[in-house]
Amino acid sequence: MWGSSDPYYNSGVRRTSVWVSMLLLGFAATLVSRGPAGDPRLRNASRAPERNGWIMVRLEGSPAEIGFQHGYLLAPEIEDTIKDVAIESAHDEKRDWEFFRGTARDVFWPRIEREYREELTGIVEGLHARNAKLDIWDVVALNAWLEQSYYDRSIEAGGAQGASAEHCSAFVATGGYTRDGRIVIGHNNWTSYSSGERWNIVFDIAPERGNRILMDGMAGMIHSGDDFGVNSAGIVVTETTISGFRGFDPNGVPEFVRARKAMQYANSIDDFVRIMKDGNNGGYANNWLVADRKNGEIASLELGLKNVALQRTKDGFFVGSNLPEDPKLIAEETNYDPADRNLSPNARHQRWLDLMARNKGKIDVAAGRNFLADHYDSFEGKFDPDERTLCGHIDLSPRGVSSWWGPYGLAGTVQSKVTDAAGAERMSFMAALGHSCGLRFKAAPYLRKHSEFAWTKGILGDMDSRPWTAFTAR
Repeated sequence: MWGSSDPYYNSGVRRTSVWVSMLLLGFAATLVSRGPAGDPRLRNASRAPERNGWIMVRLEGSPAEIGFQHGYLLAPEIEDTIKDVAIESAHDEKRDWEFFRGTARDVFWPRIEREYREELTGIVEGLHARNAKLDIWDVVALNAWLEQSYYDRSIEAGGAQGASAEHCSAFVATGGYTRDGRIVIGHNNWTSYSSGERWNIVFDIAPERGNRILMDGMAGMIHSGDDFGVNSAGIVVTETTISGFRGFDPNGVPEFVRARKAMQYANSIDDFVRIMKDGNNGGYANNWLVADRKNGEIASLELGLKNVALQRTKDGFFVGSNLPEDPKLIAEETNYDPADRNLSPNARHQRWLDLMARNKGKIDVAAGRNFLADHYDSFEGKFDPDERTLCGHIDLSPRGVSSWWGPYGLAGTVQSKVTDAAGAERMSFMAALGHSCGLRFKAAPYLRKHSEFAWTKGILGDMDSRPWTAFTAR
């Protein structure tokens, strides 16, 4: 729990709560007054001043209103994010942005339900109110970015192509494994450093239907993307992708729609599972970790396209390291080798098991923060930040760009989040941008040594390690 044991929370947040609240009110009023003729759609929205690299926005109202607020308040960030994703996608997928726009129009848009079409269209209207030149297909392509490669592989050589880069380390624990017997959950996001430095938005969304949501994300996306969030029904969600996964149903519901819908409408673990399975297209296939702070239950949902495995407990833990676990799913839907201990998912999984055993009965938010900054390579048997440690540093690995990570050599952990039952009850979590271990990435010296990444100039910046910061829904 957050309290006297967390000096940052006590001294850094409580002491500043009054002046931050006053500043937020003034800033929100300024934003509204600068809106197009004082547009009433901005009345209940606000953008807070940046805190330790994070930008928090509060969105409220109908889908169209939430979308407009999103597009208006984050217009510069959305333009910048789409530029980055377009350049990365062109390099990694060997296709230009028009291909992704066309896929957004022809494959994803027809399968997006009305509520989220209205929100996406609202984002475009907000962008246009700020004179941005983007259109609906740019915004849909951004939202479908993480599942785009799954579609691409499905149309190449009968879907037999290799897997894309996998992402993230995560855990959830409850019962006898936690200090107070209630849930604790944490996640760090692994991605390219260029996109990761833009994964810095905290969304507080109060929709007219469903639950309030507090989640991290990227500007322009209606879902979290790396999927860490808590809703007002007490459901807390995160995930890690399934390594080596191959499979996509173009007639299914986009993953980004199902992920957002589940975050918004799930009142229980059963609800979450049902929504994620309904219309599953196989895109961005994940092992979902879910917690219900109301009853202390946690679950692991390994969601393939053909194979789905669900585990639940009120006394135990689940961990994520991109390791596929169900034997049938591994055999039928991946090209993954679970016996190769050298592989990052296998090494990180072993480290998770060791940490859970050593910390049984002691896991809390502070322990979770330590887990997510861990540098122990279980394959080498020593502390050595690289692609096999829970806090990932692929750029520091002597093995360089591994076949597992494909083109993502400048990649690793880019941010972390953690909360517990008490935090979820307040709709709060703590987050740290950059490597929470304290190591920093500097772009210029790295690029001087690695000319193969010259294509990232213009989108790649330094990634500092910033302090843990508490965020709470209004």
